[in-house]
Amino acid sequence: MPTYAYKCRDCAEEFELARPMSESSAPAICPAGHEDTVKLLTTIALAGRASAGGGGGGCCGGACGCGH
Repeated sequence: MPTYAYKCRDCAEEFELARPMSESSAPAICPAGHEDTVKLLTTIALAGRASAGGGGGGCCGGACGCGH
């Protein structure tokens, strides 16, 4: 289950919630009980894709002789 990061606008607390992707846009309540929160964008997913060798240049985008 994915983990999403949030920040409370009332107390500035940052927190994470594990929830299904179908609930990723649902409102989140901070641990202190405030309802005015915003979902944060994280770079973890992007870094994971880049390190998996899923494109974006790299060896096969250059002249390394990988057959492409």
